[in-house]
Parts: sequence; structure tokens; C-alpha cells
Amino acid sequence: MSTPPPPSQPPSGGFGAPQDPPPAGFGKPADPPPGGFGGPPPVPPATPAGPPPPPAQPPAVPAQPPTVPAGQPAGQPSYGYPQQPYGYPQQPQPATAPMYAAQGPVAPAGGGGNEVRTQLMIVGAALLAIVLIVGGGFLYVSGDDKGSGNQPVADGSASPAAGGDKAPGGGGTEKVPAKTKSKTLVNVPMPESAEIVRITGSWLTGTTYAKSDMGKIVGYNVADGAKKWEIPLGANVCAASRWVSDDKTAILFDEALPTPEKKYQPCNQVGVIDLNTGKLLWKAQAKSQTGGDKPITFAEVTVSGQTVAAGGLNGGAAWNLADGKVLWGAKTDADRCSDLGYAGGPALAVIRRCGQHPDYVLSAQGLDPVTGAPKGSYKLPAGIDFAQIVSTKPLIVAADVNDTSKNATGVSDLFVLDDGGQLKARISLTSGNYNPECGATEVEDCVNMVVGNGKLYLPTEEHKGTTDSGRTNEIVSFDLETGKLTADRADAGERYTVYPLRMDGSNLIAYKSPPYDGGGQIVSIDGKTMKETVLMQNPDTKESQRAETQFLPESAEYRYQNGKLFISRTAVMTKSTASTDPYYSFVSYTTG
Repeated sequence: MSTPPPPSQPPSGGFGAPQDPPPAGFGKPADPPPGGFGGPPPVPPATPAGPPPPPAQPPAVPAQPPTVPAGQPAGQPSYGYPQQPYGYPQQPQPATAPMYAAQGPVAPAGGGGNEVRTQLMIVGAALLAIVLIVGGGFLYVSGDDKGSGNQPVADGSASPAAGGDKAPGGGGTEKVPAKTKSKTLVNVPMPESAEIVRITGSWLTGTTYAKSDMGKIVGYNVADGAKKWEIPLGANVCAASRWVSDDKTAILFDEALPTPEKKYQPCNQVGVIDLNTGKLLWKAQAKSQTGGDKPITFAEVTVSGQTVAAGGLNGGAAWNLADGKVLWGAKTDADRCSDLGYAGGPALAVIRRCGQHPDYVLSAQGLDPVTGAPKGSYKLPAGIDFAQIVSTKPLIVAADVNDTSKNATGVSDLFVLDDGGQLKARISLTSGNYNPECGATEVEDCVNMVVGNGKLYLPTEEHKGTTDSGRTNEIVSFDLETGKLTADRADAGERYTVYPLRMDGSNLIAYKSPPYDGGGQIVSIDGKTMKETVLMQNPDTKESQRAETQFLPESAEYRYQNGKLFISRTAVMTKSTASTDPYYSFVSYTTG
């Protein structure tokens, strides 16, 4: 079984290494914009010796959040926390790489300068984010990732874990192990690199943990952590599906490895890998409908059942998972409409954009996974250039409407749609009390939101705990029929911060980021009572704690199943000369 990431991270923990960029990613531009991108980000400063002093006391957290109607106006509190963001990390944070560096300028499929200008604006914003983030020393991120739990099965036959609407009665398959105290399984060192290189993508099956690496994908035995297989790609992975179907998944990789003459290779190769056998089953490219032999570039890829779909600013295309047969190709119609990107899992959906900048019109559509024909269409409010899909079944779309998001990075409103594309409920997050995150341009790029039991679960913004120096938060939920906040509440506990990873039947699997002197936890939260059961308690030794907190919950990839936890980064970068701690591509823990 497998599920979506949370997420892949405002900061919530960790010493040591620089953190991973989000799924929004460091897509490889064909050529850097005028003036160049410069080199890798500055070296992080030395880590402070201890926890930060306590922040000023905020108002007390209420014991129970009040119910709030959907569509609450911006600035109106929908939860009992203070309106001003706390802006203070749970633990000292190193300087980090940006989470929202977007794909660089690529020639539009149909020609014309507006698309190029749009992408230049995105790149400029990303570069500004680098300066602000590195200069300030804090990480403001999104996920894959985006972190996540075990990948969801993408054939729609399995699992409320795949984000379905209402889970069947009873709990899930995750059982409390005989011993919940874990030990290290295997920690794999981060490879050396003078440049930032994406290594997004990690997947967990019953026998294998697979992780993207520089120029390859490597599989490890979940029983003992030993290397099981390796798939050389002759290029770097530039995007990866978070979904698994029949123990297969899809990746995007560059045309070639970077060279001194061409450091930014185009991301134009689509491939499917078998996670158990370690085979690249097929690879393909897509051409523009306007003619020419140059393959178009993509920014993201997803899997739903037997369909692989890739999208980006140049349009989208789809293939059969088993044999790579083309299902549909990139196309732009008379209204300049194109598929920006797809979301998969138990269903397939797309964000479709029409028109020209600055007058884009965006629609969310559920699709037939074989033909690509829309099953329904919902036109998003005007003034939105990009939108994300949180769930495909039910279809839930996230957008930052009129730049009104507050603390919830990149998302101010959630639109819950029915099977015909009609609006059922609109959920406002503009109070600033919640902490989901969505990236800049990729469609399947939101973290810290999990759908199940007819609800959407998400974490609250971190706030003061019961002690002067303590920080904490909660997981709460919204009803998808009404859009209203429910009475659900799961507390992280003093000096912990909790993040939802995935559904397990009607239960919620969550990760608790630890304090500076403790180990993290995996907990199962009962969907009816919100009672928490500890499934894994990680070691609190200095070596283990510093290894675990190199990764931030909103940007790392989290995979948990049957007493095994894998935490991985999504990019490789130059190691800080100020840190003596080893840097890891991934760390893992086992209760067995």
C-alpha cells in the first residue's frame, strides 16, 4: 500500500544539514535568465548550541475550536488562536535552500512571449525567495512531498489511504508493534555535489524502499536496509510521482547529465519503474502539436490506475502504465487552453489554463483516465494564475485567492467539488491559524493536508505550549460536505509539532517532529475519537536526534509502513563547512 506525502515544511525542527527544496522544485531551465543564476546558496551558519529563548506569551489556546461557517471573510478568526503569526521556530534552524524555485524559462509550445514572461516572473520570485530565506536563516517551504507517508495505491481499488471520501468502518492495517521504541535501520550519506541537484522521489512497498539518487534510483531491502538494486538513468530525476500502482511508479528525468557547457538539461524524459525488480520498464517523450522534433519539457508527473500523466507550462500528455502507449498528447486549442498539470491516485484530475497572462482562466476537471475527456469542469475565481489539487476523490482544489493566504503557505481557500464539477463547499484558511503548504506552480504540490472520513485534516499553526519555552500545535479537520470546522482535535504534546501523513483505513497516520533533546514519533489517530496511539518512538540519543532533525516535515519525504520509517531529502547540495554532523540522503528506523 502507499499514500500521499504531507508533505514534503514554517520551520519545525532540526539541527545540522541544509534542508531540501520542495516538490515545486528546482526544475532545470534550458538556459538561465539574463544575468545568470549564480552558484549554490551560501553556506549555512554554525548551529546554535541550544534551544532558542521563549517567545513572548500569546493568548491561551482554547480547549476546543469553535465551529466556523465555510467562506469566512479574510481576517476573521476561524479558530481560537491569536491572529498574529508567531513566527518563532520550535528549534534553531540552519540556513536552507529555497522551497519554491520554479522551472526556468522554456519556449512555449505555441510560441509567443507571454508564457516566457510568466516563467521569468516565476524564476525571479524564486530567486528573491533564495535571498530572503538564506539571508534570514529560516526555511519557509512546501512539500513532497512535499513529505508523506507510505505511497497510496493509485488504482482506486484500495484504500481510503489514497484519499477517498468516506473510509469504511473500523481502523486500518497498521498495528502497534511489540516494541514501539525504534532503532536505526540504515542511514545513507548524501553524495557530494557542488551544485544543487534534485533527488525527489521515494517509494515504499512491502519489500522495497526505493529512493532517487544522483543519476540513478536505488532500491533497498526493508528487512535489513541492504542495497537491493540500482537503475542507472544517465541523467538526474527532475520530478517523481507520489503514487504507486501495481508496485510501479513514474518519474521524469533530464535529457542528459549536466555538462560544463550545458548545466541545465531539459526535463523531457518520462519513465516507469518496477519497484520490486528495479527495472526501467519504458521511457518516452512528447512533442508539441505545433510541429518540430524538439521534445517538450514537463514539470511534474502522476499515476492513476493504468495511466501516467505528465504536465507543465507547455501542456500535458499521458501514457499507459504497462507499455508506454500514448493515450493523449500535448495540445493547445483556439482559446490557448492547455493542461498545466495532473493529480492522480484514486482518480485523475487536471488544472487547465486558458487565455494569456494576465487574464488567465483556470478550471479544475476530473478526467477519464483512458481518453482524457473531462467528466466535469469548475471555473476558478478570476485573478488566479496557478492552482493545486489536494485530492482527486473527492476533487479538492487549493488556491491563493488575491494573495490572501496567511501562514498557510500558497493557499487561502479550498474548493470542494462534486463528481460533476459543481462546488459543494469552500473552506477559507485566511485566519492564519492553519499550516498547510502549497508550492508555486506544480499542480500536485500541497502538503500537510490529508483527506479521509469525509473530512480534510490539517495541522494548526505552531503556538506557545504550557511552559515558557514550549511550542506545540494540533491536527484539526473540516467537514467536506459543509466546509465547517469540526470538533476533531489531536494534540501534538508539549514541545512536539504534529503533521498528518496519510490515512490508514479510518485512522490517521501522523508524524510528530521532536524537541531538540528528543526523538520523533509516528502515531495513529482514531478517526472517531481522535485518540492517539504511538506506533514508533525514535531514539533520543544525540546522534539519532541530529540525523532525524536534518529533515523538515514540510519538505522531506516521509514513508511509514509496518514499523518502518524512511525520511529522505529531495535535493543534494554542498555540505556546510560549519557542521561536523554527517548529512544523509535518507535516514530510517525500525521497531523490528
